[in-house]
Amino acid sequence: MIELFTDGASSGNPGPGGYGVILRSGKHYKELSEGFRKTTNNRMELLAVIKGLEALKNLNQSVMIYSDSKYVIYAIEKRWVHGWLQKGFKDKKNKDLWLRYLDVSKLHDIKFTWVRGHNGHPENERCDELAVAACKQKNLLIDTVFEMESAKTNMF
Repeated sequence: MIELFTDGASSGNPGPGGYGVILRSGKHYKELSEGFRKTTNNRMELLAVIKGLEALKNLNQSVMIYSDSKYVIYAIEKRWVHGWLQKGFKDKKNKDLWLRYLDVSKLHDIKFTWVRGHNGHPENERCDELAVAACKQKNLLIDTVFEMESAKTNMF
């Protein structure tokens, strides 16, 4: 069983953002994080899950994902994302990331556990530290899809 702990953060919504991930299996432990110059908290919460799953080297892994994002967990466990997919994500945000999640999720046996954020859960607290530190770095990455969609929305 692989444990995947995730968190996303943004300073402003939208604003600079980042994600933090911990992968743990037996004696193996890995941390991942990246920061973006303009994004949203929900995008970073979802990207953390995606990046963690994409980091797995073998297929068909049993993965327990721990997240404090009800947005992510409800969309998956209540199968909202499948309804959004059938409707072409009409009026829904983060289509690019949801499609990416759906692709990578097919490769593993995934279960989710919700954890209360900022409540002393050691791995969630560490993921939050990683996410916040990532969004404060210099030379932040560009969340291209988000920035292009934001530009289109603000054109008129």
